[in-house]
Amino acid sequence: MIRIPQAIHDDMIAHAREGFPLEVCGILGGEGESVSAIYRMTNTDASNEHFMMEPREQFAVVKDLRAKGLTMLAIYHSHPETPARPSEEDIKLALTPDVSYLIISLAAADAVVKSYKISAGNVQQEQIETIV
Repeated sequence: MIRIPQAIHDDMIAHAREGFPLEVCGILGGEGESVSAIYRMTNTDASNEHFMMEPREQFAVVKDLRAKGLTMLAIYHSHPETPARPSEEDIKLALTPDVSYLIISLAAADAVVKSYKISAGNVQQEQIETIV
């Protein structure tokens, strides 16, 4: 399970909508199962089918998380026109087994957010608890 404050959940969806029709990406930080920080990242691929985070931004986020005593809990990205499930490319590029992978789908009028644990090609959906 991953616990996400409503404001951060809403910010991820807003980020996805602002970036439409391209995919957006970001990092969520926190402690244990509870998210407390969101970092919007630049999708250097500028694509509607895949994303790549800007390496200098990633380094800055990791440094900031460490300074705040937080860890990277999740990587999120959007699927502008497809469901909130990992693509074959998402599974292949999920190289950090200890984090959650959140996907925001804008395929329907209401955005759908789902979370997955992905390790060695194995995909397991996990529950998202939205907290106040």
